[in-house]
Amino acid sequence: MEDLMLVTFKTDVGNITMFGNDALQMIKMMGHSETVPGAILADEVPQALSRLKAALRKEQNVAPSDEDDDENEPVVSTAHRGLPLVNLLTDAVAAGCNVMWE
Repeated sequence: MEDLMLVTFKTDVGNITMFGNDALQMIKMMGHSETVPGAILADEVPQALSRLKAALRKEQNVAPSDEDDDENEPVVSTAHRGLPLVNLLTDAVAAGCNVMWE
């Protein structure tokens, strides 16, 4: 039931929480297995950030899916959903800290 699950990414510089499916997609984009809980050591965070940014750039060229076709809700792109995680990883790189998720 990943749809109802929430995943929190934690660092020494802040935390963010995402819906399960989005979080698992971002974790995979960073080059890690889609397992929760998980972690990235500080030395590996720059590479994970680079992979995530590259994957999100590719996603910008793909039309958003209409699987949740609710006429009252705007479609939010994967690239937009990933922006808070990109910002968190950028801050983690600057601070030289690990990233964990649960």
